[in-house]
Amino acid sequence: MAQSVTMNRHATTTDPVDPTLPLALRRQLQASTGEPVALVETHISWVLLTSSLAYKLKKPVRLAFVDFSTLAARRHFCAEELRLNQLHAPGLYLDVLPVCGTPQAPRLGAADDESAEPIDYVVRMRRFPDGMLLRELLLSGRLDAVELDGLAERLASLHAAAPVAEAASGFGAPERVEGAVMAALDGLEAACGAARILSLRRWVEARVQGLRMAWLLRQRTGAVRECHGDLHLANVVRLDGRLLPFDCIEFDPALRWIDVMSDLAFLTMDLKAHGRTDLAFRFLDRYLQHSGDFEGLPVLRFYEVYRALVRAQVACLRAPSGAGQPDAEDYLRCAEDIVRRAERAPRLLITHGLSGSGKSTMAGQLLELAGAVRLRSDVERKRLFGLPALARSADRGIDIYTPEATRRSLARIAEGVRLALHAGYPTIVDAAFLRRAERASFRALAASLRLPFAILDLRASPAQLRHRVAARLAEGGDPSEADAAVLERQFAFHEALDAQERAIAITTETEPRPEAATLCALWMAGA
Repeated sequence: MAQSVTMNRHATTTDPVDPTLPLALRRQLQASTGEPVALVETHISWVLLTSSLAYKLKKPVRLAFVDFSTLAARRHFCAEELRLNQLHAPGLYLDVLPVCGTPQAPRLGAADDESAEPIDYVVRMRRFPDGMLLRELLLSGRLDAVELDGLAERLASLHAAAPVAEAASGFGAPERVEGAVMAALDGLEAACGAARILSLRRWVEARVQGLRMAWLLRQRTGAVRECHGDLHLANVVRLDGRLLPFDCIEFDPALRWIDVMSDLAFLTMDLKAHGRTDLAFRFLDRYLQHSGDFEGLPVLRFYEVYRALVRAQVACLRAPSGAGQPDAEDYLRCAEDIVRRAERAPRLLITHGLSGSGKSTMAGQLLELAGAVRLRSDVERKRLFGLPALARSADRGIDIYTPEATRRSLARIAEGVRLALHAGYPTIVDAAFLRRAERASFRALAASLRLPFAILDLRASPAQLRHRVAARLAEGGDPSEADAAVLERQFAFHEALDAQERAIAITTETEPRPEAATLCALWMAGA
């Protein structure tokens, strides 16, 4: 960052900010459009809203966390805001316009006199309809869970393409992570009292030392990248039929260059704080299927607690929330619930069934109810060969179903299972497991960790299996490549559960679909 716009964290301006320019711009826009123009004010910006466009003007302030006090700084950060947000929401952020003239008589865009110097800059955006924020969609019951799947995949793709932090930058270092969460705790202690956050502080302090090596490993393996930085539910909008992140942090690189799991944790935490833990784990599942970043699971819960503390701190400073919107106490309770879940013993469940028996459908429902992590064999096998989940291996001329490929795929899944279980998550392996030796290897893995193990045994009639496999192939939206020929071979070589396996199996027919809540309760109650 250029020296002229480097943030001064020790000096702040306390004088009122002169509103002459935004008020004059409002009059000018009203005159040019012939319609009312709304003016929205935050602590660091003014936003002018016409019926179709929004113009964001940064306040000339210098605060503890941001310095917009010079024209050069405001120009720089307008350009940064455009650059960063066009990556996340390209249809929303349009351009940066100079403001010429005088504060009393400003003109948007280039001046007629080319020698005239701009007096300020605005970021021009499309105005999206009211009620389209993810938080609003969730609270009003207008959110389709499938939309979250698309957002999870989009976020994973953005993270994969984002620049990686240089090691010398210090971004993502253990001392930075620790410093950030301790600052949040200190701020909440001042607002809520030491007694209210004592248990959270103790949990954080206990986790910091244990996660130090994990943070170093994340930093060294490229997990610290240029992210959104402020990915709560009010910073995601439905636009052109898609959920898109917007309003990412442009003014402080330290808040943006973070572990991708810290970015993800903001959104999963906020879903939990809004009472939708089921959607949080659905979102996590789809993100992991797309990214494969199971190595990030050991740090995810810590980042969720940190994000809850930050939102609690913000809630202490703002006006009371609207109906259904979490306040500071809600976010603190969310952090405490995340801690309680982290203290429960995890367990392992593998599915068992022929193609079309409903394994993936039921695993998806169970992970939402149990707060579990899933590893899906169809997805992980393709990842091993560098294929997207929905790619057809035959179209690429690759045989991914050789015995060696199966061995490597199961080894990859087992490593992901270890990561998830060590991180404290109930874990589901979504695979056919038609061979007894393969089932035994995962039972042995759970035994080595002294954790409960169960088999979800799913059954359907041959006619129903054939129907489902054909329908799935016709739809083309599932990672499984099993066709009728594969199913017929499975009938021939399938090794049924033996007596020992039946003793720990949860067996159910999937005609009609079983109640997922009942199966989840049976899994959680198993020894």
